Amino acid sequence: MELARNLLLNEEIYSHLSEVQKAEFIFEWLRFLEKLLPATSQADIREKQNKLIEQLTSLLTSSPGPPARQLIAKNLAIIYSSGNTFSVHQTIDKCNELIRSKDDSPSYLPTKLAAVVCLGYLYKKLGRILGNSFVDTIGNVLKAMKNAESQGRYEIMLSLQNILKGLGAAAVPCHRDIYKAARSCLTDRSMAVRCAAAKCLLELQSEAAFMWSTELDSVVTLCFKSFEGSNYDVRITVSKLLGNVLVSAVTSKQGTAAAKQTIRKISFEEALELLGTGFLRGSSGFLRASGDILKGTSSVNRDVRVGVTQAYVVFISTLGGPWLERNFSALLSHLLDLVAQSHPKAIQSQMDVICSRRCISFILRATVGGLLGEKAQIATAKEICQAIWKLKKVLDAAMSDSNVETRVGTADVIGSQHMLICALEELGNLIHGLGTTAAPVLQDSSTGVLDAIISIILHPSISVQLGAAWCLRCIAVALPCFLTPLLDRCIERLTALKSSPEAVTGYSFAIAALLGAVRQCPLGIPHCKGKVIMTVAEDLLRSASQNNRISVQRMQSGWLLIAALMTLGPAVVQHHLPRMLLLWKCVFPLSPKDLETEKSRGDSFTWQVTLEGRAGALCAMKSFIVHCGGLLTDEVIQRLLPPLPCAIDLLTLLPSLNKTYGNPLKPSSVTYRKRLYELLTLLPPRSYEGCFSAVLKELVPDLTQPDNQMTTSASYFPSLCHQNELTLLDPLLPETEHRFIEEQLLFVNSIAGGSLEYDPYSVYEKSVEGDLVPKPLPPALSIISAATRLFGVIFSHVAESQRLQVIEQLLASIKQARGSRQQIVQQNVVSAFSSFLKHLANSKSDLGSEEIRKCALTLLMSALESSNPLLRCSAAESLARLAQVVADSAFTTGLAQISFDKLKSARDVISRAGHSLALGSLYKYLGGINSTQHLNACVGILYTLSQDSTSPEVQTWALCSLSLIIDSAGPLYHMHVEPTLSLVLMLLLTVPPAYAEVHQSLGRCLNALITTLGPELQGSSTTVSALRASCLLGCAVMQDNPDCLVQTHAISCLQQLHMFAPHHVNLCSLVKCLYVNLSSSYLLLRRAVLACLRQLVQREAAEVSEHAVSLAKDNREDFNPDINIREVGLEGALLILLDKELDPKLCQDIKETLIHMLTTMAVEKLSFWLKLCKDVLAASTDFTTVDTTQEEEGAQGDDELVLALENDEKPHPFLHPRWSTRVFAAECVCKIISQCENAGDVHFDIALAQEMKQRDSRDDFLVLHLADLIRMAFMAATDQSDRLRLSGLQMLLILVRKFAAVPEPEFPGHVILEQYQANVGAALRPAFAPETPPDVTAKACQVCSAWIASGVVRDFNDLQRVHQLLVMSLNKIQIGKEAQNQQYNEGTSTMEILAVLKAWAEVYIIAIQIQKKQSDIKRSPLVVNTTDDSCTVHASSGDDLLELVQADLGNLSKLWLAALQDFALLTLPPEYAFQLPAEGGAFYTVETMENSRPHYQNSWALILHATSLWLTSTGFLIGDSDEGQTNLSRPVTPTTMCQDSTSRAAVKSPEDVNTERFHLVLGISVEFLCSPRSDAAMENITACLQALHALLDVPWPRSKIGGDQELSVELLNVLYRLIVTRESPDIQLAALEVVRQIVFAAQEHVKEKRRSAEVDDGAEEKETLPEFGEGKDTGGLIPGKSLVFATLEMCVCILVRQLPQLNPKITGSPGITAGKPQLLPENGSKLVSAALAILSDVPAVCSPEGSIAVLPTILYLIIGVLRETAVKLPGGQLSLTAAASLQALKGVLSSPMARAEKSWTAWNDLLRSALVTILDFWDPEGPYQELDEGSLLTAITIFILSTSSEVTTMECLQKSCIEKFKLALESKDPIVQLKCYQLLLNIFHYPNQAISYPYIHSLVSSIVHKLQETEKSKPENAAELQVIQEGIKVVAAVIGVAKEEHRTDLVACFLPMLISFLLDENALGSATNSARNLHEFALQYLMQIGPQYSSVFKKLMASSPPMKTRLELAVKGNQEGIKEKATSKHAKTPGKSSSIQLKTNFL
Repeated sequence: MELARNLLLNEEIYSHLSEVQKAEFIFEWLRFLEKLLPATSQADIREKQNKLIEQLTSLLTSSPGPPARQLIAKNLAIIYSSGNTFSVHQTIDKCNELIRSKDDSPSYLPTKLAAVVCLGYLYKKLGRILGNSFVDTIGNVLKAMKNAESQGRYEIMLSLQNILKGLGAAAVPCHRDIYKAARSCLTDRSMAVRCAAAKCLLELQSEAAFMWSTELDSVVTLCFKSFEGSNYDVRITVSKLLGNVLVSAVTSKQGTAAAKQTIRKISFEEALELLGTGFLRGSSGFLRASGDILKGTSSVNRDVRVGVTQAYVVFISTLGGPWLERNFSALLSHLLDLVAQSHPKAIQSQMDVICSRRCISFILRATVGGLLGEKAQIATAKEICQAIWKLKKVLDAAMSDSNVETRVGTADVIGSQHMLICALEELGNLIHGLGTTAAPVLQDSSTGVLDAIISIILHPSISVQLGAAWCLRCIAVALPCFLTPLLDRCIERLTALKSSPEAVTGYSFAIAALLGAVRQCPLGIPHCKGKVIMTVAEDLLRSASQNNRISVQRMQSGWLLIAALMTLGPAVVQHHLPRMLLLWKCVFPLSPKDLETEKSRGDSFTWQVTLEGRAGALCAMKSFIVHCGGLLTDEVIQRLLPPLPCAIDLLTLLPSLNKTYGNPLKPSSVTYRKRLYELLTLLPPRSYEGCFSAVLKELVPDLTQPDNQMTTSASYFPSLCHQNELTLLDPLLPETEHRFIEEQLLFVNSIAGGSLEYDPYSVYEKSVEGDLVPKPLPPALSIISAATRLFGVIFSHVAESQRLQVIEQLLASIKQARGSRQQIVQQNVVSAFSSFLKHLANSKSDLGSEEIRKCALTLLMSALESSNPLLRCSAAESLARLAQVVADSAFTTGLAQISFDKLKSARDVISRAGHSLALGSLYKYLGGINSTQHLNACVGILYTLSQDSTSPEVQTWALCSLSLIIDSAGPLYHMHVEPTLSLVLMLLLTVPPAYAEVHQSLGRCLNALITTLGPELQGSSTTVSALRASCLLGCAVMQDNPDCLVQTHAISCLQQLHMFAPHHVNLCSLVKCLYVNLSSSYLLLRRAVLACLRQLVQREAAEVSEHAVSLAKDNREDFNPDINIREVGLEGALLILLDKELDPKLCQDIKETLIHMLTTMAVEKLSFWLKLCKDVLAASTDFTTVDTTQEEEGAQGDDELVLALENDEKPHPFLHPRWSTRVFAAECVCKIISQCENAGDVHFDIALAQEMKQRDSRDDFLVLHLADLIRMAFMAATDQSDRLRLSGLQMLLILVRKFAAVPEPEFPGHVILEQYQANVGAALRPAFAPETPPDVTAKACQVCSAWIASGVVRDFNDLQRVHQLLVMSLNKIQIGKEAQNQQYNEGTSTMEILAVLKAWAEVYIIAIQIQKKQSDIKRSPLVVNTTDDSCTVHASSGDDLLELVQADLGNLSKLWLAALQDFALLTLPPEYAFQLPAEGGAFYTVETMENSRPHYQNSWALILHATSLWLTSTGFLIGDSDEGQTNLSRPVTPTTMCQDSTSRAAVKSPEDVNTERFHLVLGISVEFLCSPRSDAAMENITACLQALHALLDVPWPRSKIGGDQELSVELLNVLYRLIVTRESPDIQLAALEVVRQIVFAAQEHVKEKRRSAEVDDGAEEKETLPEFGEGKDTGGLIPGKSLVFATLEMCVCILVRQLPQLNPKITGSPGITAGKPQLLPENGSKLVSAALAILSDVPAVCSPEGSIAVLPTILYLIIGVLRETAVKLPGGQLSLTAAASLQALKGVLSSPMARAEKSWTAWNDLLRSALVTILDFWDPEGPYQELDEGSLLTAITIFILSTSSEVTTMECLQKSCIEKFKLALESKDPIVQLKCYQLLLNIFHYPNQAISYPYIHSLVSSIVHKLQETEKSKPENAAELQVIQEGIKVVAAVIGVAKEEHRTDLVACFLPMLISFLLDENALGSATNSARNLHEFALQYLMQIGPQYSSVFKKLMASSPPMKTRLELAVKGNQEGIKEKATSKHAKTPGKSSSIQLKTNFL
């Protein structure tokens, strides 16, 4: 293939290839040439032009295949257009010569066809350059067409189309000739020729004015004729032609004066009339049609009607949306007129009626639904409503007219009914599509939509009533706020008019339809409605027998209502179940005897009523089983079963009843049978096994004796066969937009498909995917499908003997039947048998004896050779299932052999097609099990069949079978891949494109082959490369095929190739192919494009997007005028497509593709994406506020304005996007924000973003678009559509949360969101309006609280405005349930109430937190430093906020408590359900309990936290009498919280109230923390822990916890488990806070007990006092019961997790050595500090013995933490953990237990050991040399000062301690020296001289010595200066504590030292800062000490004059600066004090 890639054909290599390879080589060369020529320079082309043309013309004569001839033609045209045109006429002559050739042999045909194609492309490309030669050419081609066969005619038509395209107006002389030729081809027997002729005429009509003027009528008639017997493609192309011709006729511009006479312009209405004649009369002429009508024989061919329908759509779509808006009235009246009585042709039979109605609905849906924006659709809905009113007036006149000629009246009634159905259906669809944006239509009183529909409900026709009911259902789904009022209105009317038959049926349909809508409305209906409807239904059933005139109606309606009620689900139905089961039991006779009595007594009418009633009951049961599966317990099934035998007995009586009473009973009996079959299919077969025989006896006649009037069954039963085989029947059907009308063509004879009136019960059912209105089939058909399904179930459970008997009976019936009837019987039997085999296979049961197999084979083999393709398909599948069930290899081989033999011998198409498919099906069901030999044989035979060019049908079936085998064989197929691939390629290159079905099967084969090869396609071996090249070549051939399904396969194959071998697929050309088809008119193709795009963008989103844009820019012709990719990019194009697309699957694909693109590219292309979303959201702003309160007279004008065309608008990429598109855009914005969040913080930091943007303008950050984001959120939140409002509020919530803390750089102390306060307020306000749905209000509450809590709003007035919204909602929920007008389910009011309470809770929590922060700041000593603006502003807002909340706190607290109590009740396990209050909780009712749970789950945590804070703030002291009476409930609630208030004490004591509240909060918290689900939100856990913390902040709850050891331990265990299972440091810290409080509570309790014991017993009995605290007298701690043990367990867990080295097991193990101390991360440090703080509190909870037991552990852990984390930090700082361990050590050593009599000895021993441990850390050779000496010295000092003297005065220990201080004094590190001096200062000051004196004695001389050394070397820096200053302080302290006799000596020694630090005046000027500071410091001390010890001072001064002089100079010199210095000294004091403060923390 590589060698084919040259400008010239490599003839040498070409000559050595085989025939097949030649074809591939040529195709590859031609493809390459097509791409190369446009890129080659003209000079190069001209140089090789002659040779190229010679090669191409020689190929023309070598019989090229269809794809090759296209490429030859294209390349010739490109060469001539780029190079010289000298020889072009020679080439044209050559082609004409080839066409004129007399050779008619099949081998010469490809050459002729190639010449024809070549001419077409040459003229298309070169056009008028070729001069007048076209006259001869066209003449020659038309002459050739006379004798041409279908392929020739096909190519000639397409070639003429190309010639016309190229020549344009120049071809006028030939127009008439071409027109004549194309006319004949338009009714050709070949469908492909018809399509080609239509394309040719479409091209012709753009220039040939006569086609849409003088010849218009004949063109229209011709198109109608062409529709006769047409296929889907013909209908599509011809309808396109017809639509465009009419558009030209309507919009033609008047030409020159000469042309004026000939051109006839027609109006829009006349064009519609022309189409109408085709719709009503078909293709026949007027006279003939009228004659037939007189005879009553003719019926319009359905093909014609469907074709005309499509032409209507083309006509209107081409004229465009604005045109439709202006002319909608005319169109509507015309379309409705088509089904009116005035046209009996359209409504000759029921089937015609359904067909016509369906067509009208399709036209309206495709045009109004597809072309108009929401604004225009609203105006359209009003138009339709006016049409309904007009029809209603006509109807009223006809009904009230008491004229004798009442026949006119009834005719009017019948005629108007179909018009009404179409109008109602479209109105329903419109409103359904508009959603809540349709509110203006319904609120507009001048239109009166609801009144119109409800008045129509009383129409005498059931079909109209059902249409109106369905329309109401659509309205209810679109606008849930109307659901309950509509239900009430219908129930009220039904009750009032229950004596009118029309009212009973009409209103019951409406109620049923509305009940069906409930499950599509998440807000539901009030629970009580179920009760009301049940009562109405019972009333109807009871009163049915009272009045014969309406018995049937009442009976039907009663059961219909019950059946519809079942759709509300188990929650509603369980309350009515007993009544319903009773009704069910009563409707059937109790015994066979009663049934006999009935039979003898009844007459025709009573039997009709009875059967209707029983059919209804069966349907209600079916509905119950389907919708309330949860209630189907064994007990209920047992109660369901008793009436069944009787129901089945009645079934057996039906034939005799029908004989007796004749036709009147037939419909009822068919309905009864069908209902019973459906119910039995759903029930477990074992429950009615006794009746199998009876039921089977009835089923067999249903399958084998079709109704005589209905000797028609569906030729189309998709349920019969597999999707793969279905494509053989009509490959396009499942995937086209026209399915709605096309599927009726698949039914044989008179069946036009389903309609609502065939089964009124479907009015409440969920409609099938893709259909809006349910379309049940006629009873005669649906009973067959019900019988088929039931047969499968029962037959798989009956005995073998019976099976054989039944199969024989079925075979006999088939034999007896004749003609078309036989085929129908055969089809029914095969489908039933297929259903049976399916059940057998599922249950793995056995088929039975050899005879059964034989019979089964006979049945299936005859079907396999049937002329009906569907039957062949189902037979082939059933045959394979049969082999699967028998599971015997010999049997399977036998089956395959039968097919092999048949295929070898048979010559007829049908047998060969059937048996070839059978082989594929066999392999599909049993593949892999069988030998490869079987595979080889199958493949061999199918190869042969697929090359049978005489029969395309056989080729299609064989290839379809082959694709099944390839799919099923998988890796086993590898050996066949190469030959199969070359076969597929060969066929693709040779089979004519007209045989589209063969190409479709080839596409399936290629797809299967690529899947089989899979990832191997990535390989680089020559074999793999060749296979890959072949696959790509096959895809290229299919891409050029005109058939859309083949193109779909091509895209799908390329998608597979891209998945398996991405580097070998040219992404650019693939994207081009997708881009071209992105807006194809074929749904199938669009789906394939999107599926492929979705895959591509997951890997290469950016590349795909770039390719699409560059393609759009390069392409001059725009493929889709609606979508401008150049402007909006691929992403915008997809959004536009999403807005226009109606197919749900495709919309989903588009959304997923966009989301993948957004995830990959949104951050890089931020502005682009945000602009797209903004355009979509902003496009609808002009429509957000539709004024519904307009004046009556102004209304008409407004409507006209809406429908007027807006020409003056600038083109907007998104014109009136639908609400669903806008919702998606809003969701995209939220996703973009989360993507930016993942991308980094810069997106939320405006200062940084602006700075980076300045550095590189290409950078883009989210925060820079904040104004746009807020605007988008505002637009969405204030829209008409509720879904969009929710999305907008969600967006606003995200924005508030993400941007609340972003500061505004231009205004320090302010945040960026402050400027948008007005927007946020305005967005929130509408959501609190009274008519707003609760879900929107609930979401708005969430935003409101987030907004207040964010702290953005600081001004009191602004705060008040937003707060006012919450106050409004609080007032609303306080009104109480009974005062509220219930529109929605009670669960929604629960949702709203809880949302409001949660919002208030959040606000209250924030207010308390702000207040707490402020009080902390005020208390803090550093308050001076933090008085900046921001703090004061925030402070004021905190106070304001609390003040605002305080006003409502009284009510709120009660509501919060009530909500918590509800939540507590709802979380009870099922076994405690009996404790739940019978009438529900404060905010939920018993019935809506299940619905309410999620709402409570969503909001309890914050409410709990807020309640806890409130209880804390009141200190649990509130206990007014009101509390007891209101029972913690809200002011007005019908239910109290637990029992009825009368059953309990009238008033509770405050203690009881407090206890209840305490246990409520504690219980909820513990219950949740015990088992938080893995998906529990972190916020909930945190809120829960904060609530517990707040609760234990006050004494009363602490006393409760402290006094109940079991409770405390339980709580600790729960917290321990939480710490172990949650890794979040925040949660662990919060848990530790709570633990500390529990330990504190226990401490308080122990202290209290000790105190009271001492008070009670008096001091004299001290010895006998009992021991309080854990450990009692023994010191033992029991795990599981001990608080101390639980606390230690938790602390150890935290410490060991952070510092594994603390675990002795680890440290003791080899390989772990003591490492360096480490600095923990911030979170780890906080956790360790918290754990240590708890540890230090533990001894105080113990008894003396207990404390001895725990002390070693505690000391080990504290010292261990010190050892592991005492890292040396710069500046002598302590690490957080080291500081905490020292603090904890101080806490433990100061514990009262250290001095308790019973424990002090043991404590002292243990403390000494601990001290030794610390002293051992000093070993210079040991592992701890890295430790911070300052921390260790501090630890020693703590021991010295905090323990009793016995511990540290032990000689060896004391000596060792002194040694460590000496070492520190000698340290080179000034920081260590400083620390040492500071600590010694504390020790020297210690009052106990036994402790302090040894240290003074040992160390003072060293200190003095060090200070004296300083005289020589003055301090160099601040650190050294500080050391000297501290030294001076220490010596001064020693003087203070020295004995009197030594003091003089010390002072005498100290003063010279101080004086030595003074500087003289000269030295002072030049001294360093440190020296100067030392001078000042010394001088200060001298001034202090001098006066104190004046005698010594004087003596010293006298003895040393130099000293005296020095001192005097210093005093004098500094006299003036002393004041300043003094002040500076004061200023320094805080610094000093803070350095001391750190110490005193520990000492």
